[in-house]
Amino acid sequence: MPKKVYAMTKKELTSRQESQSQGYFVHESAYVDRPCEIGSGTKIWHFSHIMKDAKIGENCIFGQNVSVASGVVIGNNVKVQNNVSIYTGAIIEDNVFLGPSCVLTNVINPRSQIVRHSLYEKTIFRHGTTVGANATIVCGIELGWYSFIAAGAVVTKDVQGYALMMGVPAKQVGWISRHGIPLSEPDADGIMICPESGYCYKEVEPGVVRCLDLDEEAPLPPKKAVGRVSYNDLKGK
Repeated sequence: MPKKVYAMTKKELTSRQESQSQGYFVHESAYVDRPCEIGSGTKIWHFSHIMKDAKIGENCIFGQNVSVASGVVIGNNVKVQNNVSIYTGAIIEDNVFLGPSCVLTNVINPRSQIVRHSLYEKTIFRHGTTVGANATIVCGIELGWYSFIAAGAVVTKDVQGYALMMGVPAKQVGWISRHGIPLSEPDADGIMICPESGYCYKEVEPGVVRCLDLDEEAPLPPKKAVGRVSYNDLKGK
C-alpha cells in the first residue's frame, strides 16, 4: 500500500517558512494564527494552537496540545507542559513553569447564556512562578515571583512571592526558594537558607520575602542553574 504523503496548505507553508526565518520552531501539526509575536528559540510542539495577537517571548517551550488565546502576553524562557490552555487576560512573566493539565480561567462566574467577552479578568504570573500539574488558578489574581503552587491545588486569592501553596482551597504552608526547595526555619537573625543553592532569604516585612544574595530578576549563575541533587534528598535538610 503506498505511503500517504501529507501536503501542507499554502498558509501552513508560509507559517513554516516564517518560523524558520525568525528562528523559532513550529511542529507541522501545530497552528499559528497571524498576526502574532513569537521570539527566537521558542518551540511549539504537537497539536498546539497559538491564536492571533498573542505575544510570546524567546526560548519558550509549548508542549503537546497547548492553546494560547488572543491577547495573551508571555515572557522569555516560559515552559508550558502538555494540555494547558492559556486564556485571554493572562500575563505570564519570564521563567514561569506551567505544569501538565493545569487550569487557568478568565471569567469567575461563567454561564453559557451570558456573554462576558468584555469582562475577562486579568491574571498575572510573576517572574519565576511554578504551577504544578492539575492545579487550578481562579482568574483575577496575582501569583508573586517564585511562588510555587503544588500539584492539584486550587488558588483563589493573591499569592505572595516565594510562597508555597497547597490544598483545596490553597493555603500557604511555608516559604520556598528560587530553586524550588522549602526554606529552613528562620534563625535568630531571620535568615532562611536554601539547602540546594545556599542562598539566604529573609522576610524583610510581614509577608514579603527577598533573596539576600541575588536580585529576583537576575539570571542564575550557570553553576547554580543545573540541579544535581534530588528533591527528596534535599527537603529534609
